[in-house]
Parts: sequence; C-alpha cells; structure tokens
Amino acid sequence: MLYRKIESYLIDYLSGDSNQILVLEGARQVGKSFIVRSVGQRLFKNFIELNFVEDDEHDRLFKNIHSTDDFYLTLSMIAGAKLGTRDDTLIFLDEIQHYPQYLTMLKFFRQGNRFRFIASGSLLGIALRRTTSIPIGSIIRKQMYQLDFEEFLIANGYGEDAIVHMRQQYLSKSSLTEEQHRHVMGLFRRYLLVGGMPDAVNEYLASHNVVRVREVQNSIHSLYGLDASKYESDFGKNLLIRRIYDMIPSQMENKKKRVVAKDIRGKENDRFDFYRDEFEYLISSGIALDVHAISNPLFPLNESVQKNLLKLYLNDVGLLTAQLFQYDLRPILDDMASVNLGAVYESVVAQELKSHGHNLFYYDNRKKGEVDYLVNDYNNHCVLPIEVKSGRDYTIHSALNAFVGNPDYHIDRAIVFTNNREVATDGRIIYMPIYYVMFVDNGVTLDSQLIF
Repeated sequence: MLYRKIESYLIDYLSGDSNQILVLEGARQVGKSFIVRSVGQRLFKNFIELNFVEDDEHDRLFKNIHSTDDFYLTLSMIAGAKLGTRDDTLIFLDEIQHYPQYLTMLKFFRQGNRFRFIASGSLLGIALRRTTSIPIGSIIRKQMYQLDFEEFLIANGYGEDAIVHMRQQYLSKSSLTEEQHRHVMGLFRRYLLVGGMPDAVNEYLASHNVVRVREVQNSIHSLYGLDASKYESDFGKNLLIRRIYDMIPSQMENKKKRVVAKDIRGKENDRFDFYRDEFEYLISSGIALDVHAISNPLFPLNESVQKNLLKLYLNDVGLLTAQLFQYDLRPILDDMASVNLGAVYESVVAQELKSHGHNLFYYDNRKKGEVDYLVNDYNNHCVLPIEVKSGRDYTIHSALNAFVGNPDYHIDRAIVFTNNREVATDGRIIYMPIYYVMFVDNGVTLDSQLIF
C-alpha cells in the first residue's frame, strides 16, 4: 500500500468528534476512494460505501431521494445489518457530485447525528455553486492530490531519516553530497516519467516497464476526456473542454505558455470570456492546474489577479511526459541537451506547489519579462518569486533580477530551481536543486492556526 500523507489527516478527523462532515475533493484517479476506504475500515466496525456513479449505472436506488428519512430507509434495505451507532458506523458517500442533492442533505445528516459521514468527489466546486442550499458550516472541504515527490521517494524505499535530513539541508540552505544528489536526481527523473497517479506508481513499482506505465497514464488521460464529454452532455451545451485539454501540452511549448483564446478554434475574434465554462470545468475537476497573472505583485497575491491572463498545466507530470515523449525515456533519463525540458520542469513545480497548499500566480511585464511563479509567503508576509531552469544557463534571468530589485515589491528572497547540486546565494536570489521544491510549504499548519 502506498504511503499517503493525507492518511494522518483522515485518522485525526475520524478519530475526533467533529460534528462537521469532511468532503474530500480532487481529480479522478488520485486515490480518494482508496484512502477513505482503507482508513474507514480500520477505524469503524461498520463501514458502508455508496458510490453514486455506480448507483446511477445500476439500480438507481439513491438517485431520486431528497429526504433523510427516505435515505435511511433505502440504506437499511441494502446495509441494515451494518447500521450501528454514530460511534461505530461510518457512511462514505463517494462521487457525491453525481447526485448534487446530497450536498444539501449533508446539513441534515449532520443535524440528525445518527451516524458518522464522509464524502468525496470531483467537480465539487461546480456542484456547490449550483446547489440551491449550500451547507455552509456543516462541511469541511479538503483537497487531495496524487503522490507528490516526497511520497514517491517513500514508495521507492526512501526512509524517514533521509527525508528529515533533506529537509534540514533545505532549511539551512545546504547541499546534499554528490552521491546523494545523484541518487535523488535519478528518482526525480523517474518521477517526471511516472508522475504521481497511484495506479501508475504501483505499475512502475511492480514492473518498471514504461509501456505498462504509459498504458495506465493513457487510460487516465482518456478517462478525463470521457468525463468531459459526459459533462458537456449533462450541461446541455457544446463546449470545447476536450480541445483545450488536449492543447495544454503543445501550449506549454510556446514562449508565453499562456492560454490564447483565438488559438482554441482558430478564430481571431474569440475572447477569454467565451470559454469560461471550459476553464471552470478543467480547473474545478482538478485535471488542470491554473496559474493566474498578477498585475501588482504585493502580498497577498489574491487581491491583484488579472482574470483574463491564464496558464494551464496538466495536473500530473507523468501524463504530460506520456503525451510529449511516449515510450522514449532518453530525453529525461539522459538529460539530453538537445531537448528543452522547460515545460516538464515547470509542470512538476506547479504540481508540487499546488499539492503543498499554494495558489499559483505568475508575473508578466511587457517591458521586464516574466517570472514563472509567485506564491504567498505567509511566514514572512511577502511574495516569494520562483524561477525554474532546466538548462545550464540557470544564472541568466533578467526578469527575475528586475523583479527582485524593485523596492515597491518588498521581496525578501527568490528561488531558482535547477539541476545543479550546489545551493548558492547571490544577493536575495537562492539557487537550489529542483528536488528541494518538495519542501516549499505554504507555512499554514494546524499547529499554527490561531483560535479567536
């Protein structure tokens, strides 16, 4: 079984006595159902799992239910022997967005207090916006992602002491030894190929066969496309979700990497607003990561987003490299100088930052150029600029220099992630090996939350 950091969060939640219902969100195939099932079956004598997508494909017992009485009556028809008390019974509502009325009913399940509930699903952002009565105060929303690089290291036998040592080196701005660096970079390059989707990671660990890993990744890619088509059908409108999703890898090869509305259909007059439904789906489903342009890069960044300037990255770097290189491992494993891996490195950094709780932004100035990522540094109440360099000219970054040098932005430090082993500091710019991105947390933990 793969180690997942979110497991400890679920154990704490389910072992406690919170009267709010946890709703676990995330893209399909990231492991939500598996981890809830694993923890729930260990902690509760009675574990009842209802998958609403499966229900809709078979008996549809729960499809048209709109009251708690009808729900409990129907539940007793299929799991009556497992209905104990609140202390020993957990009911798992999987794919809850498929029957949106249950999002409203969570409030009444909480008030009734008969059993413990937990829910999971994708597209919950869209589903909640279309729910007539949002259960504010009744739910806790928690995002789950596929395996990050730290979890991938652990899956490959990397021990806790080694992780702790790496974190200490990152915090002290120190380098790993040459041997340690070579080992970690080897695993990092494999992570670029495999990504973090649990099925792909399990296949890699079992076979180390790139063809089989790519088969898993291609099936996930196809599943995302089918989900988009179904959403369009249910939405009752012909959207271009699949076209935009398929464009993301090639879009990332462009200099700006920004979504350009007129390129989607090849129509010069198309504007960003025309595709808002498509962007909403791609982002809310979790299959694409959104990075928004910032016009005034001051902390907190959320206050100065330019809504019509957007970058999209695939949610998993393994899905990206499957599209870009298929079965050819050489560009990544051999670090071929003739192949530009900039888009791949930017993608994995976006994936890591997002999984660590960061909202993603970038800076683009017509005169001064672009900075790859800006994130909120909550510990220091300032903006942290991040540049990603896959080549050997990693010290050349005129846009970042101008950005850091602007006194109006109050930049405390900036990070440039590279393939190089040595950690080095040049003024306020810190050069770090790419794998240290796994430690760029957002500074917000349960221990640091204030009670007021």
